[in-house]
Amino acid sequence: MTGHSPGQAPGPAPEPDASDNRRQVLYWRLLARLFDPEEQAALESASLAVVEDIGLPPALLDPDASVGSVVQRHPELAEEFDGLMTPEPEEDGERDRAAEVRRAALASKVLLNVFASRPGTVTAEQLARWQSDAEWLERALGCRPGALRGGRGTAGRPGGGGVSPTGTGVGGPAPDLSRLLPEIGPELGSIEAGLVQRMRLREVLADPALAARLTPSMSLIEQLLRDKDNLSGVALANAKALIRRYVDEVTEVLRTQVEKSTVGELDRSVPPKRVFRNLDIDRTIWKNLTNWSPEEERLYVDRLYYRHTSRKTTPQRLVVVVDQSGSMVDSMVNCTILASIFAGLPKVDVHLIAYDTQALDLTPWAHDPFETLLRTKLGGGTDGTVAMALAQPKIAEPRNTVVVWISDFYEWRRQELFDSMAAVHRSGAKFIPVGSVTSSGRGSVDPWFRERFKDLGTPVISGHIKKLVHELKTFLT
Repeated sequence: MTGHSPGQAPGPAPEPDASDNRRQVLYWRLLARLFDPEEQAALESASLAVVEDIGLPPALLDPDASVGSVVQRHPELAEEFDGLMTPEPEEDGERDRAAEVRRAALASKVLLNVFASRPGTVTAEQLARWQSDAEWLERALGCRPGALRGGRGTAGRPGGGGVSPTGTGVGGPAPDLSRLLPEIGPELGSIEAGLVQRMRLREVLADPALAARLTPSMSLIEQLLRDKDNLSGVALANAKALIRRYVDEVTEVLRTQVEKSTVGELDRSVPPKRVFRNLDIDRTIWKNLTNWSPEEERLYVDRLYYRHTSRKTTPQRLVVVVDQSGSMVDSMVNCTILASIFAGLPKVDVHLIAYDTQALDLTPWAHDPFETLLRTKLGGGTDGTVAMALAQPKIAEPRNTVVVWISDFYEWRRQELFDSMAAVHRSGAKFIPVGSVTSSGRGSVDPWFRERFKDLGTPVISGHIKKLVHELKTFLT
């Protein structure tokens, strides 16, 4: 309360800043359009006046204009969208209210384009435009395009998007959504999946021009894998091309996380190969220094020394068991790719098993995730006991074997399956239960299994694929 003398009426409340009113207009329009696609004439005209007055293009208010098209016509806006919704360092002095209004206009545009989807059939062009707008939202949140939706990127800012948020109450700057990153990713995936389901995908795939407009994503790959048996000719060829593109993109990302480092101790019982590339020049000079001739300024070498390069290595066996039921599609895609990368390591023997109510040994194709995915049949229930029947004979040397079991563990023969998993763990094999393998890490796990795995000393690890990569590298290197 403002100070005043006794008996004197309090002074009038300060007038609201014009910038605050402008931001409120923009945010009210955003909320109105999110909940009701019909235009509110008063909010539209007021928002247009605000946008024009601050020098931004009116196209920001056009729901049919993608963020990319606006940036293409106004390239200077690209930098403003990058990190738009990440916290800015607090500085002494007054807030830049004009800048806050500008941020509000840009933030409203990207949020509205991504979250206000229209009903009806979706075309390939509309899906591509939404995917582009989603990438701009990811950039605004401080992430690389694809980082939140499908795992083809990683967070572009320190902490992987987990930056410390600032308060954004009434009178604050443009909304900071960084604290919501764990939830935004799955929601974007859900919206994209809904758009893909509303596409006439078979018709799009049958037209090479339309199929070329599609950008592969996890949601699209899921639909293609589910429908691949109903495709033929040009449509099937286009579907395979999209799956191959997505597999290659994700493989490139995961390969950077699985470094092929040299492992194993030097085996000095094996004589070094006496070839030039193994010549230890420093040691050779040191050992022959007594043969130095000061008069001739020449070093006479009696013996050459070579480096030991042979290493003691014990082949490790990696058995990956993946639940391929409908709720685990992204895990199936990521794990087949991850298994193929580890299959390329010289000392790792990879076996891959997929299951729902039946189990399929995909080991012969483990090196090729594309061929593996084409052999999967997504959907159905789950019966992990059929997968365990295939996995157990593969554990020939338990102490040199790691079993990775990826599932939500909603099983109908729970006790029988858990008893066999506990037996694998007691045998000396490393057993790693994983709730899911997604870029977001979100996944539901049967609480019954979660508690028993914890008591067994093998807790379910987070579904984030980076954690699984770390666990496997620790064991295999």
